Amino acid sequence: MNVEITYGQQEHESEADVILTFVTERELMPRDGEVVHWIHPQLDDALRHLHARGLYRGREEENYVLPTLGLLPAPFVVYVGLAPEMTTDGLRLAGAAAARAVQSLKPVQLCVLLPQYIIQGSSKCEASVAAQALSEGLILGGNSRQAIRREEKEDTSLSSVALVPLGTESSPTWTEAWKSGIRRGLVYAEAVCYARELTNRPGNMLTPEQMAEEAELLADELELECEVLDEWSAAEQGMGGLLGVGQGSAHPPRMIVLHYEGAPGDKEVWGWIGKGITFDTGGISLKKAAGMEEMISDMGGAAAVLGAMRIVGKLRPAVNIVAVIPAAENMPSDRALKPGDVITTMSGRTVEVVNTDAEGRLVLADGLTTAIQRGATKLVDVATLTGAVMVALGDAATGAVSNSRKLMEQVSEASERSGERVWELPSYPLYRKQLDSDAADMKNAGGRLAGTITGGLFIGTFAEELPWVHLDIGGTAWLSKARGWDAKGATGVMARTLAQLVAGAR
Repeated sequence: MNVEITYGQQEHESEADVILTFVTERELMPRDGEVVHWIHPQLDDALRHLHARGLYRGREEENYVLPTLGLLPAPFVVYVGLAPEMTTDGLRLAGAAAARAVQSLKPVQLCVLLPQYIIQGSSKCEASVAAQALSEGLILGGNSRQAIRREEKEDTSLSSVALVPLGTESSPTWTEAWKSGIRRGLVYAEAVCYARELTNRPGNMLTPEQMAEEAELLADELELECEVLDEWSAAEQGMGGLLGVGQGSAHPPRMIVLHYEGAPGDKEVWGWIGKGITFDTGGISLKKAAGMEEMISDMGGAAAVLGAMRIVGKLRPAVNIVAVIPAAENMPSDRALKPGDVITTMSGRTVEVVNTDAEGRLVLADGLTTAIQRGATKLVDVATLTGAVMVALGDAATGAVSNSRKLMEQVSEASERSGERVWELPSYPLYRKQLDSDAADMKNAGGRLAGTITGGLFIGTFAEELPWVHLDIGGTAWLSKARGWDAKGATGVMARTLAQLVAGAR
């Protein structure tokens, strides 16, 4: 989406196709004769009558559309429910609800009237943070997958949103805070939309080679350093995990590395590693046919990392990052990896492959080693690793496994700021024993029990005792229906959390 969001321009109210504002249940039930003014006295009274009849309660995300019947230049007004306690997540949800509420009205210009309590922010949600959250919600809530069709539809999408203070004019301090927050919100939301678009691409339109080309385009745009290792270079460096997974496909694998140096004198280097399986059939351990088309999303971790690097490249925080994407296509063929094969990873460790559908951890093993060899001192990997994480957490939260309390706390704080839920799972040594092998140093799957944990611990072996967090987005990277600010299909989850990890660095 290409939407411009501005703040404090009153003239947009008369130019808008739709005028929208936020209400709370408390405002709909005034005390001591106090009447809240939102948009227009007659339209506001109509909303109160609807509330009195139980037709509109003003609950969070609940919306109601009223025709203005000539009372205002805009043909429609929309009221969107807001949670009584203003929070970052509440504003992000409200923005997404607003974007979805107006979609059927097909406005090109939207005017959002903001009550003073939103403008001023609160102790839990200061003004700039409120602006960023609301902007993210407006963009992400209106974003959806674009179908590939013979005939393109006429573009009637929203192009501009004016955020206008209700009541007294906003102070210069609040105005600057809102403009700054909007700028950040647009950068974050655009990056998530970019990650969603990559993930939604059909497998025949995003092979490992094409993903490498996307990374190169991103690096050129944002002045990042990019290196791409083809199958020959990967073989020279002993990337047995990446090559083993990719050997069954006609599309050879790629190891993609992006470098960002925002703090040249700092020895600390973030290593972000994203699983880039551009399509996953399961290989010889073939998946069931039903739902396999959704395996275009098996590079959701790679998309999150690229999205986060897009944010970093635009905001330029004072940190150093090496972003690694091991990209491969997992296919069955006469050349494909077989159950029982033993491979040697880039680290020198040998792995007995007992399940070729547990391929993500094999490419990530080489991805972590690649990041470490390029100077990473702390590691975060993002991967659609297991179906087991959905058994534990559904599609509501990302599962985490870590070897570092400090780094895990940083990731948790970043996820709270971004509204992307993360839940840490235990990593007891007993779980690691499930990966013991009679044929190699370890095997790539530890059975059905604690599958998310053992999958994470397999990857953690290759962290070489550096601080490390594994994020399993197997349940959160792809949704069967839209929810909150997340779209149906690819969600772009964890792009904003990764960016929030380094957001405070200046």
